[in-house]
Amino acid sequence: MKRRKILSLLGLALASGGLAVACSNGTTPTATTPQPEPVATTAANPATGEQLVVYSGRNENLVGSLIEQFKTETGIDIQVRYGDTAELAAAILEEGENTPADVFFAQDAGALGALQKADRTAKLPEEILNKVESRYRSPQGEWVGITGRVRTLDYNTDLVQPDEVPQSILELTDPKWEGKIGWAPTNGSFQAFVTALRVSLGEEQTKQWLEGVKANNPKVYAKNTAIVEALSRGEIAVGFVNHYYLEKFKAENPDAPVAHSFPNDVGSLVNVAGVSILENTDRLAESQQFVNFMLSPKAQEYFTQETFEYPLVTGVVATKALTPLSDIKSPEIDLSNLNDLEGTLKLLQETGIL
Repeated sequence: MKRRKILSLLGLALASGGLAVACSNGTTPTATTPQPEPVATTAANPATGEQLVVYSGRNENLVGSLIEQFKTETGIDIQVRYGDTAELAAAILEEGENTPADVFFAQDAGALGALQKADRTAKLPEEILNKVESRYRSPQGEWVGITGRVRTLDYNTDLVQPDEVPQSILELTDPKWEGKIGWAPTNGSFQAFVTALRVSLGEEQTKQWLEGVKANNPKVYAKNTAIVEALSRGEIAVGFVNHYYLEKFKAENPDAPVAHSFPNDVGSLVNVAGVSILENTDRLAESQQFVNFMLSPKAQEYFTQETFEYPLVTGVVATKALTPLSDIKSPEIDLSNLNDLEGTLKLLQETGIL
């Protein structure tokens, strides 16, 4: 594996989850090449293909029971390594052809795109790809979305009337929003959103937007959950989050004065959690069975009911609480191109946001 390809993913690792670094003093974070943790060993040796090995950037609390169902129903011996999506992607590149991983289950499309561009992923069969609308899978057919995650501009309904909610995120540079905005610059989903801005608007316009919002003194939070809670308290009027955080919050606080809005631009980006099969696998049939299982009606309904994510398989209906994807005016972009989180991290540093 060429070291250049490994280093190109370091920005991805820095910009995601717990590895994001807030550089308020203007210094640039440094990084070392991620050292892969050993996969737990059993009597079977993953390197010999006796087990199906899945690297999962999706938390065990979210997908563990579903993976156990797959194991029970298929009889396939499966081993899962859970971790941060970006770290696992970097580990796969570091391990090269010797990686024990057969399948990569990623939290976002950017990591899948990074592995695809490093020639580490295999072409999926058309019968798998065709289960999902083309915009939610790789144009090259090397990864497929399992669930959809929509960026939203949530708002406090006591402070903002529906007709006052911005129709475009570009409106948030208006001085009338000063001190009323909440965002989480160190959060991976926010950084994926900024990456999508760069893809859609270009570097200069994205930089101008970031500087414009920063001039409005937005309140900074560590996570999406904290933004939703702040909205419910009236601490801020609008905030950038993924849609399911409000759904989870409303399940426990149904009277909270917070609602979704879906801007008519990249502010309503639909990203995906998805799967790719590693090109070095010697358990191709079992790997394809795993992908098919995650795209089965049973698994898709599990995600929409338990995690409030959008099912992506045609014919599976999302929970009634969710606005249909067909009603959301999200831009159609190649989600594989969200892999350049290194460039996003640099831009956030240049603008003094990190």
